[in-house]
Amino acid sequence: MTRAQALLWSWAAITLALCLFFGPSWLTLGLPTLIFLILMHDGVFRPASPWFMPVVTHGPRDGQKVALSFDDGPDVEVTPQVLDALAEYQAKASFFVIGQHVEAEPAITQRIVAEGHELGNHSYAHSRLLNFRGEQGMRAEIEKAMQVLRSYQPVPWPPLYRPPVGLKNPPLAKVVQTLGLKVIVWSLHSRDTRSKDPQRIADRVLAKVKPGDIILMHDGHDLPSGSRPTTAPALRLILAGLQARGLQVVTVSSLLADTP
Repeated sequence: MTRAQALLWSWAAITLALCLFFGPSWLTLGLPTLIFLILMHDGVFRPASPWFMPVVTHGPRDGQKVALSFDDGPDVEVTPQVLDALAEYQAKASFFVIGQHVEAEPAITQRIVAEGHELGNHSYAHSRLLNFRGEQGMRAEIEKAMQVLRSYQPVPWPPLYRPPVGLKNPPLAKVVQTLGLKVIVWSLHSRDTRSKDPQRIADRVLAKVKPGDIILMHDGHDLPSGSRPTTAPALRLILAGLQARGLQVVTVSSLLADTP
């Protein structure tokens, strides 16, 4: 049974018990339903919400490591700049790639792996309607991306998956359980999708970063016409700041390997 299924059964059991003891009323029917709907909303829209499935938001807080993660690539212009910056600072990162972008940019994907970085699954097409699909549609999307990634690196176990836009739903909970996925979200969003100022992005990250953080950045865009030109210059500022604080930048898997 998934957490989403357990949540549904708990709502049904509590509602039935209240109705049996106190009789059906707006209170005995409405209060459990309101709480259930609030938890459902939280489970769907808050990336770190654990109500539907286990999620990883950060690593150990007692070390000196952080993980950098990049979504929506690879991108023909931005990803090489990101890789150059990471190489300059001897940092490693996790790239949660879109399957069809990997197919379009095989040489960049090979470079990511060759330079010691990690690939994670960010779906095949990053459809903005993915969260409206059922279990079969979700599984097909994730497995298609997994097949693409196997051509470049052995899939880590458990496979790392980051839902597009951080959205989740009960059918995804079943797929996660069936495929044995580890759902990775983040503890610190760089907001590089909202700002065109690299310094502002870097200042936000460096003001909030703590050991164990999983930092979210974007080297690509889910829309063909989109780009992330501020990510690479912001990354250089962030890497310099992290280095000055003695924080080692590692992949998500490396960060979590230190978890007791």
